[in-house]
Amino acid sequence: MALTGRTALLAAIGSLPVGLWDPSWTGILAVNTPLALACACDFALAAPVRRLGLTRSGDTSVRLGETADIDLIITNPSGRPLRAQLRDAWPPSSWQPGTEVEASRHRLTIPPGERRRLTTRLRPTRRGDHRSDRVTIRSYGPLGLLTRQGSHKVPWTLRVLPPFTSRKHLPSKLARLRELDGRTSMLTRGQGTEFDSLRDYVPGDDTRSIDWRATARQSTVAIRTWRPERDRHILLVLDTGRTSAGRVGDAPRLDASMDAALLLAALASRAGDRVDLLAYDRRVRALVQGKAAGEVLPSVVNALATLEPELVETDARGLTSTALRTANRGSLIVLLTSLDAAPIEEGLLPVLSRLTQRHKVLLASVADPHIEQMAKARGTTEAVYDAAAAAQANAERHRTAEQLIRHGVTVVDATPTELPPALADAYLSLKAAGRL
Repeated sequence: MALTGRTALLAAIGSLPVGLWDPSWTGILAVNTPLALACACDFALAAPVRRLGLTRSGDTSVRLGETADIDLIITNPSGRPLRAQLRDAWPPSSWQPGTEVEASRHRLTIPPGERRRLTTRLRPTRRGDHRSDRVTIRSYGPLGLLTRQGSHKVPWTLRVLPPFTSRKHLPSKLARLRELDGRTSMLTRGQGTEFDSLRDYVPGDDTRSIDWRATARQSTVAIRTWRPERDRHILLVLDTGRTSAGRVGDAPRLDASMDAALLLAALASRAGDRVDLLAYDRRVRALVQGKAAGEVLPSVVNALATLEPELVETDARGLTSTALRTANRGSLIVLLTSLDAAPIEEGLLPVLSRLTQRHKVLLASVADPHIEQMAKARGTTEAVYDAAAAAQANAERHRTAEQLIRHGVTVVDATPTELPPALADAYLSLKAAGRL
């Protein structure tokens, strides 16, 4: 029975006389003419790689933690069938650890003149733009003795967006917003309220809200009610300097600030307010301005996708000047930065009055949950020292927060999971009090 493929190769090698063995292919082929002819025929029958046509389609964006499918369409224009192994190369952060080899390599067979579609499934582990590298194809002959190999550049970019894990809080915050906006109108007028309606007086109502003109025209006492104003301006300012690079849990502090900013942007845009975004350290890293309500959240998500912390000290004067140029008078400026004493006391406090004179300022900071755990530790000498260090760190943050409050700043300091809803509640409280 005739031997084919690798079996024929092994048989040919085994039949070589002792002393004529050469471990290289050159030596084997030089002493075995049938094997050389078989390899030459196998190589000639392998489909050419350079002439293959490759195009891409599929997902162009995905949230961090989710999967994206990128399709690769291979066309075989030659008259020989393509039997090949293919590697679709992407950056290492495009895969979950340990899954790259299985996900990026494919076997395929394409008859002459036909095409096939392969799907590479990515599950990125980092935000930002992930760009495809080369596609390498190894084409085999029918015997599998020799191969043709080549690479093609098939460009494709997948943008990995922030995960927006805090969106689970949005329904409850919108429900509270609906209560503020019509269901429970306020009786006393605040700075950020507008006239809503008249109703009859009931015992316990504030007499300052009586509308005497309306009362004179009817037989009952009329009360004015107010509702939070719409079309207010909210400027979200993300500090992307060195303090935002510190890791809190498994992610940089900047990522937690982004999550809080996304929830507030979604809530404020639904409340009818105008939302802008500024990311700054020593220069503008991202700017979203003048978007309609339905475009705010997609624009902010897209701008945050490629944002990374910069290992430089934030220029507080430059940040303040840029924020003043960006915000209209009477805006709410939400500054997402660190509560570390040195950057606040040396950088922000000397220029803070420029912001508070014209705007309402709310500062949101990400607290480290590990410090909270250390503060509760007991039982060993080391644990007691950890608790003392945590207490000292918390006391320093509280002193810094008190300094900001004395300058008229509303401060929200919470862990990464608690910061988004806490910031949304602070915004709603300002609306309910008529201060926005």
